[in-house]
Amino acid sequence: MLLKIVKKGFLRKKIITTALFIFIMLSTLLVASGTSVIIQLCQSLNYLFVKADLPHYIQMHGEALSQTEREAIEKFAADNQLVMDQQTSELLNIYSSNLYLKDMDTAEVNSVMDVSFVKQNERFDYLLNLDNKIVEVAQGNIAVPVYYMQLKDMKLGDSIKVSDGSFEMTFTISDFVRDAQMNSSMISSKRFVMNEADYQLLRNNIDRVGAFEYEIEFKLNNLELNGIHFSDINKLSEFSNEYQAADLPNKGTEITYHVLLLMNAISDGLVAVVIIIISILLIFISLFCLRFTILATLEEEYREIGVMKAIGIGRKDLRKIYLSKYKVMAAAGAVLGYVVSFLVQKVFTKNILLYMGTAPVSAIQIVIPLLAVFIIFLVIIQFCKHVLKKFDKISAVEAIRSGTMGEKESNRLQLKISKSKVMNINILLGIKDVLGRLKLFRLLFFIFFLSAFIIIVPVNFLNTLQSPEFISYMGVGRSDLRFDLQQSEDIDQRFQEVVSYIQDDEDITTSAQFVTCRYQVLGEGDIWENINVEIGDFSVFPLKYLEGAAPANENEIALSTLNASGLKKGVGDTLIIQIGEQQKELTVCGIYQDITNGGKTAKAMFSYNEDSVLWYVISADVTASTSIQEKVKEYSQSFDKVKVTNIDDYIKQTLSATINQIKLLVMLAFLIAVFIAVLITSLFLKMLTAKDSSQIAIMKSLGFPISGIRVQYVTKTLLVLAVGIILGTIAANTLGEGLVSTFMSAVGASKIEFIINPWMSYLLCPCVLILTVVITTFLSVLSIGKFSITKTIVE
Repeated sequence: MLLKIVKKGFLRKKIITTALFIFIMLSTLLVASGTSVIIQLCQSLNYLFVKADLPHYIQMHGEALSQTEREAIEKFAADNQLVMDQQTSELLNIYSSNLYLKDMDTAEVNSVMDVSFVKQNERFDYLLNLDNKIVEVAQGNIAVPVYYMQLKDMKLGDSIKVSDGSFEMTFTISDFVRDAQMNSSMISSKRFVMNEADYQLLRNNIDRVGAFEYEIEFKLNNLELNGIHFSDINKLSEFSNEYQAADLPNKGTEITYHVLLLMNAISDGLVAVVIIIISILLIFISLFCLRFTILATLEEEYREIGVMKAIGIGRKDLRKIYLSKYKVMAAAGAVLGYVVSFLVQKVFTKNILLYMGTAPVSAIQIVIPLLAVFIIFLVIIQFCKHVLKKFDKISAVEAIRSGTMGEKESNRLQLKISKSKVMNINILLGIKDVLGRLKLFRLLFFIFFLSAFIIIVPVNFLNTLQSPEFISYMGVGRSDLRFDLQQSEDIDQRFQEVVSYIQDDEDITTSAQFVTCRYQVLGEGDIWENINVEIGDFSVFPLKYLEGAAPANENEIALSTLNASGLKKGVGDTLIIQIGEQQKELTVCGIYQDITNGGKTAKAMFSYNEDSVLWYVISADVTASTSIQEKVKEYSQSFDKVKVTNIDDYIKQTLSATINQIKLLVMLAFLIAVFIAVLITSLFLKMLTAKDSSQIAIMKSLGFPISGIRVQYVTKTLLVLAVGIILGTIAANTLGEGLVSTFMSAVGASKIEFIINPWMSYLLCPCVLILTVVITTFLSVLSIGKFSITKTIVE
């Protein structure tokens, strides 16, 4: 009996039932996909780190290592109780002007990546192939990072070349490399794996095409790699301080395990978080969608409900009858959404599988998404039970007599039609009805509000990532060109040569020089910690500061958000820093955002010792008539040991994978929002016209044309839509920024400010939503012509 009633209910409302089913399926599909992406990311990253046997601490060094220095490192490792194993890896850094990838006639002068040729490590920090096995390369071949496989569509059998005109080596791609240390596109260094014999030949000629660099790597005791978690950061800091205090080679960046973990996870983790945010919003919308459906059903079947009550069917039985339909619908939608998620998640995990590989399948990959879907099912059922409590208020006599629920709402906002001499009467009646029944229309408003929010937040975030202004979140002021000079034997001489060239270049309008040095700062508990300080004039290419301003004299220092948080310092606080043999007291003058170097940087203006220099950076602007790309080419050819970057290219190359994923989510969010608008508008208007059937019939009898009555309903819908879009846009730029900032704060960007494309966010997206709603409204109110005053009186 119950199954027959449920089946009849489905057949009577095929379109609404199908649409609602799809909507529930979509909600569960996204929740399952989002949780699956997070699980896949964690497990694949963990699996990659374990297979690669990643080090916990890495000290880069850009100068030649003497035998004495090598022995000192080995002795330090042997004597230090924290050290489990140590190795020093040699990198052959190839200048971009001497590197040819795929196109044998064009050098990589526009690349933002530092390319190193290496041989396979012997003890740990292994470079893996696409099967996550230690890659082996035959003579004449080379294994290329997956970053270039994706960026340049490189394939097995393609050639790459290293050449300065007089010396040349050509290699055939035999494999692609997953590098747990430098995998992420946000890490601007990449390692190519060579055969031992080829490596020695290139090493003997490295002065022609590149320079040496070293990775001094340590594995520490009791820091396991068998789980995705932040290792004991205090122990890593303790070891870092011990290494720096030992006066060992340190002319370069220091990298810790948790920084590598964070940089590998950020791109795909960001995509997963956006999916989860959209799915949570969809859950809320699906509940309102159900509410609309239930209320529309009660409105249409009000008299039938009264009859069932009159013949003795109890309230619990009535609720059971109607609830059964929604239980079946929710269960079917949830199951199908869960099954389909296994196909959809492949789209979102494609980048994870490419860069990290597939971890062994575990029960958690099935159980957690299934649990998330089951929770959604329970929430839907409990919400349906709550809405169906309206049965308790239905009077059998009143339902049989009137046939409508007849809910009234006091009209506190009056709109006097008699005083209006300009506006069309039908438009006025539509506005008056919305103002008189705000409680009813607020449901539709909430749906339009969330639809606008779902569209605009991903669009604004995508536009922010693609904007040149995003460079400010990397702790760098906006400029046309950036020159990076990494540590090497002749770094000071090369720096002066570039500065002199720039000063004589008439195409350069503005330039500024910055040097990064490593010092020690007194942290909490009177413990000395390492800190990288960038020194220069920061008024030339200014940053945006969350608090305070840039340093203006030698006694001030600005901190990145993560450094300020770690050191427990705010604007106005003092900081003790060790500079050579002296301690200097500085005042914190500003706090800024930075997602580079693990998010821990600082900026100051005091004098520095050349022995403490890690690297130099020069920023420059060119004249309006100058081609930036041509300038990049000119400087790359003139200074082959200097990395010259177009800032726009830097953002595109380092964030390309994330941007492509977010583009996919933008399209998905847009389609979802349009589907929501169509579904909810049609459901709402179906319920509203059923409720207003007698009123519509009366207006027809008074001479109102059907087209005029339809205009009233279009006016009602557009008024609610306009308010929803306006407030949804405001919320997207406030609450949406807050959601994104919450995630980005983990990497040093605690306050993301959306960079908005007005044409896209304020014109195109709202217009598409408005057009969709208008068409849906007209189609939904076509049935108005069937309402008759005679039929209403008889009923």
